[in-house]
Amino acid sequence: MQPISILGPGATTLADVLAERVDGRVAVVVRDEGTDDGGFPVATDDRVDGAGGDDTDAGGSADPDPVHGDTTLALASDGSWHGRGTVGGFDDLLDRLAPDHDYLVAVDYGRLRVPTVLLGDDLDPDEVPGTVVATATEPSDVDVDTLLADLADAEPWIPLEKLVERIRTDPGSERSGAIATFTGRVRAKDGPDDDRTTHLAFEKYEGVARERMDDISAELTDRDGVFAVRMHHRTGVIEAGEDIVFVVVLAGHRDEAFRTVKDGIDRLKDEVPIFKKETTDAEEFWVHHRE
Repeated sequence: MQPISILGPGATTLADVLAERVDGRVAVVVRDEGTDDGGFPVATDDRVDGAGGDDTDAGGSADPDPVHGDTTLALASDGSWHGRGTVGGFDDLLDRLAPDHDYLVAVDYGRLRVPTVLLGDDLDPDEVPGTVVATATEPSDVDVDTLLADLADAEPWIPLEKLVERIRTDPGSERSGAIATFTGRVRAKDGPDDDRTTHLAFEKYEGVARERMDDISAELTDRDGVFAVRMHHRTGVIEAGEDIVFVVVLAGHRDEAFRTVKDGIDRLKDEVPIFKKETTDAEEFWVHHRE
């Protein structure tokens, strides 16, 4: 799934244009000012204004006293829905929506590693999260064709669940008795007395890194009893506690699966040209300069 964030006056207008122009399923997340930041985003299916209209049940009748659960959905007879729930933050929402959507448009909600459009004259590109891919005074000033081309080149948001879903559909799944995964995270501290790592920044040679990961995956898949290997390494700024890299293996038995997952992440770290800058409470440095 490719996310994009739009900040500033007219963000909803531009989000509606993008939702109409992109090819594929679109999720839209709009900041809900009526609740706090603990889990407020409202996900609407395909359009900015939602898909259910007012509060209706499956038969289309008005519900004057809706039931409120941890997740509440109003489903209409035509299959459209809208709803409200709670999530563990914006990243959690991205992870949940990624398997079923090709794009996500966030309105007035900035995030590191998410391409960002700034509208109006009051926002400083150096003070907002995310990589700024376009700035404009009005939504109509944005070159949508150029913006879509930039999005096509941006790194997608791929959660572990998406890789597992893909690997389950591999032709070898009928002979598989094991799926093993590895997740690498940003460790805040290596020891109790260490300076706290606030974030890591990853850079890679575009194309070269992906090609090398594909080669490693293919070589590992050639092993007896291994049917598929998937890898994904995120780039950009990743904060303490967040996920960095995933390796997923589909194999006939657990021994092959565990061994291949370990070899996969070891080879990725040794052979793929990805460079890491670490920022702690005390300093900032390129990790490869100290190894």
